[in-house]
Amino acid sequence: METPKEIFLKDYKKPDYYFHTVDLTFSLGEEHTIVSSSITVYQRIEGNSSAPPSLVLDGVDLKLVSIKVDGKQLQKEDYHLDARHLTISSPPSTARFSLEIVTEIQPQKNTSLEGLYKSSGNFVTHCEAEGFRKITYYQDRPDIMAKYTCRVEGDKALYPVLLSNGNLVEEGNLEGGKHYAVWEDPHKKPCYLFALVAGQLQSRDDSFVTRSGRNVSLKIWTTAQDLPKTAHAMNSLKAAMKWDEDVFGLEYDLDLFNIVVVADFNMGAMENKSLNIFNSVLVLASPETASDAEYARIQGVIAHEYFHNWTGNRVTCRDWFQLTLKEGLTVFRDQEFSSDMGSRSVKRIEDVSFLRNNQFPEDAGPMAHPVRPHSYIKMDNFYTSTVYRKGAQVVRMYKTLLGSEGFRRGMDLYFKRHDGQAVTCEDFYAAMRDANDADFANLLHWYSQAGTPTMNVTSFYNSEAKTYSLKFSQQVPPTPGQAVKEPMLIPVAVGLLDSNGKDMPLTSVYRDGMLQVVSTDGQPAYTTVLKITKKEEEFDFSEISERPVPSLLRGYSAPVRLTSDLTDTDLFFLLAYDSDEFNRWEAGQVLSRKLMLSLAADFQQNKPLALNADFVHGFRSMLTDGSLDKEFIAKAINLPGVGEITEMMDIADPDAVHAVRSFIMKHLASELKAEFLKTVENNRSSDPYIFNHSNVSRRALKNTALSYLATLEDSQITELALNEYKTATNMTDQFAALTALVQHPSKTRDDVLADFYGKWEHDYLVVNKWFGLQAISDIPGNVENVRKLLKHPAFDLRNPNKVRSLVGGFCGSPVNFHAKDGSGYKFLGEIVLQLDKLNPQGASRMVSALSRWRRYDETRQAHAKAQLEMILSTNGLSENVFEIASKSLAA
Repeated sequence: METPKEIFLKDYKKPDYYFHTVDLTFSLGEEHTIVSSSITVYQRIEGNSSAPPSLVLDGVDLKLVSIKVDGKQLQKEDYHLDARHLTISSPPSTARFSLEIVTEIQPQKNTSLEGLYKSSGNFVTHCEAEGFRKITYYQDRPDIMAKYTCRVEGDKALYPVLLSNGNLVEEGNLEGGKHYAVWEDPHKKPCYLFALVAGQLQSRDDSFVTRSGRNVSLKIWTTAQDLPKTAHAMNSLKAAMKWDEDVFGLEYDLDLFNIVVVADFNMGAMENKSLNIFNSVLVLASPETASDAEYARIQGVIAHEYFHNWTGNRVTCRDWFQLTLKEGLTVFRDQEFSSDMGSRSVKRIEDVSFLRNNQFPEDAGPMAHPVRPHSYIKMDNFYTSTVYRKGAQVVRMYKTLLGSEGFRRGMDLYFKRHDGQAVTCEDFYAAMRDANDADFANLLHWYSQAGTPTMNVTSFYNSEAKTYSLKFSQQVPPTPGQAVKEPMLIPVAVGLLDSNGKDMPLTSVYRDGMLQVVSTDGQPAYTTVLKITKKEEEFDFSEISERPVPSLLRGYSAPVRLTSDLTDTDLFFLLAYDSDEFNRWEAGQVLSRKLMLSLAADFQQNKPLALNADFVHGFRSMLTDGSLDKEFIAKAINLPGVGEITEMMDIADPDAVHAVRSFIMKHLASELKAEFLKTVENNRSSDPYIFNHSNVSRRALKNTALSYLATLEDSQITELALNEYKTATNMTDQFAALTALVQHPSKTRDDVLADFYGKWEHDYLVVNKWFGLQAISDIPGNVENVRKLLKHPAFDLRNPNKVRSLVGGFCGSPVNFHAKDGSGYKFLGEIVLQLDKLNPQGASRMVSALSRWRRYDETRQAHAKAQLEMILSTNGLSENVFEIASKSLAA
């Protein structure tokens, strides 16, 4: 096969032509759809005396019907057509001209779910990143911003609802049982934000009055039977609209906001201007069918896509390398929103856990790339944890450095300068800097350098001078294509605890012999932000009356790996007393990680495993501390995952870590059985389901305790879990009990899985949970069960949600995916090739599970490498899969 072409940020050039207006007409048909576009084109450089440059349009899987320039039909010799482009070599030399193109497409056969396709009988579009080129020939790049009108024509009986971006300006009936609707979007947008939906849908209607008194009509469209499951999404949307006004002063700018629910969708959701399209899993919820975690995720993603209206739509990306400009920023905004809706410290713990389990491995593997990548073969492969989650941490660092008011000033200036523009990460940086007259020069390294920085901290107390020193050193590891790194700007939020566990007042700190005042308005601070900008730096606190215990990186103020000279005694002290709840949790996690690594080494040497009594005591005191938030306790007693610990090993050994984690959980369950049973008993409730913090916290703690007890393989506990399963009044409790019951092979396991499926077989989203639970199971030889489930009548390889549940779930099983005999890798290799023919984007996401193969022992390496080589040797491989597999193999 021809090697796909790599695209580089350094090669970015402004377009030779811009588009002013775009008028689209879709004639929807059962065999094919006709798309007519009428575009006003103008040259970027007016009055260009030389011959005008060629106009190159992108197009894939299109049949060209006709093309006109200024009303004149072009002949075949007037343009060049290949599999990816339509090139007009001699466009008019006038400043402006019109371009009319008619194409024919077949949405019914489009399994890639990009461009226009059919899902459950409805027409749906998905254009980000480069799907618009599957609809018509166009300059498919985000810096081409134009005003759109869209006329949709279709069979009125089959497609009674016709939707597109903006405002509905006209609708009516046509001959032959057809009808039409014309939509006009008053705001300029790039083509990736274009959307169209046509089908048999019903809407939940509501409204929102903006702070300036405008009434916005809100509609969530789905099938009739799913309409009752949209109430939570609508409440989430209204909460997000209010929050964005209150926190950022941002008001919605049209009179209508539509959300459409789709069963087949590659991503979570899409922020198309005024017509958001959502994967059904991120809208539909009822207490009986969705868990607390899913309710929270729906709330966060509904907000995320709404927030894009300003951070992504009104101000968009100049090019796809700048993706974090909209995604990192909007993830930060949705994280802040969710923090304000629930517990800020618990939300922070969740976000950092996700970062460590997903982004850290990416940053340490062959696909490592900066928050703003330098190059790509297929842009779809760069919708990554690095761009989104690490990007959000970079935005958070601006807020940490500038404070809430300074950050808001920067945001206000950003919108004032760039509303209606396609811009870069430097533009955002400049707005933050200029609005605050701030100096944070090497913050920009976060955009250009891959890899997770490691920061080491050592401390020294001088009892005579009453000074306390913290010495920092930082190192950014080499990554593919980036061997040498510059020091980063790392904001470190620090507090000091006295011997009673109280925060010590901080008035000033010396850095490089310069005194920096840290008190505000004469009041001492209890947390201060130290700016680390060099490879090594020292900070000295004065007037420190006793040796303190430092609370470092409070709130996780930078996405780094932290090592320090804190002793286990210090960590137990922080676990008990730190006023920063995130760092209380973190102290427990550091202790757990150290313990698990130590026990894994013992396991590998066939030494007996034993648990430190202090560790059990720490868990007991946390579990029984009535003053703590229950959801926080649930997080604090949750051990680090197998993946997080294997990442810290020189040679990843998932079997050893799994054995150790199972041993610790079982030992804690045995030692703390009475406390866990009491926790389950005290946190039951038969009250109707309510999604709020106190109820979510109660359920989280109860179900975490149940998961520990379930490790005991005790008939009393099995009866308890069965009772919880049978009497549950909501999916959160029922699924937690089911999870507890299926940990070990048994008749009970088989019976309860069959019962759950029988109960929910008509709800495809619940069935996906059932697939996922079996896929991730640690039961030995589970790959055969997963193979059988591929043939289950409820499974469909064309549906991304089902693939994510079953295949993605299996890849998350450390025991079976990384089975020493290579059976897990072989299974994935086979699936990737099947999936690549249907949906290359989905296939590339799956193959990335093999990207870290060099982290494992030689036997596993050989098996994984063989699968990557087999995939790469396949004819007709997509660019998506080629990019991931080739980079994985080359690393």
